[in-house]
Amino acid sequence: MQAAIGNLSRIVSRSLVSGVVERVDTISTKTVSAPGPGTTGTPEGVTGSSQQSQSHHELTTAVSGFPKSKNGQYSIESILKGQIGDDAYFITRHVDDWNNNDSNEGSKECANKLLNPSNISGSTVSSYDRIPSVSSDSANHLNSPRLRSNTADVIGVADGVGGWRAYGVDPGLFSMNLMKSCERLVKAGYFVNDQPAKLLKSGFLEMQQSKRPIIGSSTACVAILNHADGKLYTANIGDSGFLVFRGGRVVHRSQEQQHYFNTPFQLSLPPSHLATEVLSDAPESADRYEFSVEHGDVILLATDGIFDNIPDSVLVKEVGSLQRGRQAPDPAEIQACANSIALIARKLSQDESFLSPFAKNARSNGFANVVGGKEDDVTVILAAVSLNSNQKALRRDQT
Repeated sequence: MQAAIGNLSRIVSRSLVSGVVERVDTISTKTVSAPGPGTTGTPEGVTGSSQQSQSHHELTTAVSGFPKSKNGQYSIESILKGQIGDDAYFITRHVDDWNNNDSNEGSKECANKLLNPSNISGSTVSSYDRIPSVSSDSANHLNSPRLRSNTADVIGVADGVGGWRAYGVDPGLFSMNLMKSCERLVKAGYFVNDQPAKLLKSGFLEMQQSKRPIIGSSTACVAILNHADGKLYTANIGDSGFLVFRGGRVVHRSQEQQHYFNTPFQLSLPPSHLATEVLSDAPESADRYEFSVEHGDVILLATDGIFDNIPDSVLVKEVGSLQRGRQAPDPAEIQACANSIALIARKLSQDESFLSPFAKNARSNGFANVVGGKEDDVTVILAAVSLNSNQKALRRDQT
């Protein structure tokens, strides 16, 4: 993101190919619903007369992208840890293990560790890997059943505001720490499966309450695939965002949030002497979306380096290669598609004669002579959804 600050204008493979980072994660789980009326059930299955079914949920993801800078440091380690230039991302899963605990002792022990990290035995862990601190607001809900989150896959992207460089601040630190905070909260179970905006808020609050707050600003988009109801819940603040493809067309999308052209909504932590000069939007300002997903859907989560340079028609064509019939694409196909999208964005961003989506938006906002792509960091996550019911197979096995 090149907008100025405020008013100042699981892993299948990890490799680096042609300057594009690749990462593929296949996340899957099997869930068994509660036994139907008048039947008995066990963890292994139910009797043939039951209405119970077993579903296999799988979200296969691939990440690709590249930093804008051609002359700066290009750290493979940073990219694989979730940072691409000023962009950042995370992919994680929370697995429901509360239902296997018949007492509240496990809950109390978990809460004690979350509120008092010093009680955890063993060596000191790094700030990126530690169990997250929990705000008093979160602590008030320790006994709430909503904290017993069902299994969910969570992905997110963030884009640090490049204008902070003028103040000697690395814009990538804010976006990276925001995504890491959200990732830790998911892993620890401190999120609600249908409220990604609250996850963003909790991650942002953790940064605010840090003894050494990270100065900066960022857009962000977080998506939660809730395995309990088969819905995708998303929260988007700024001009990062998502598209959902089904049957060769876009069926759901986020809308860009801007104060004015090229100045998106953003979460910010400015130093006190700049507080009145820097735009700072509340996490509650995030647009929220929810909808059911279907087998074969492909979710694209990306920063504005994608959306500013690639028209929808090109994205539909690229993702369409993954949506052939009812068979889910394999990880290699998803990765190849993610790579292709990232490379197209880079090529078009450097094309000075291309009438890019960014140029079209500029013209519609009164900048009549703008043409060409917009060079920027690029991060794209592709996620293919598989929702396969094995009910019939189960019943055949039980007869």
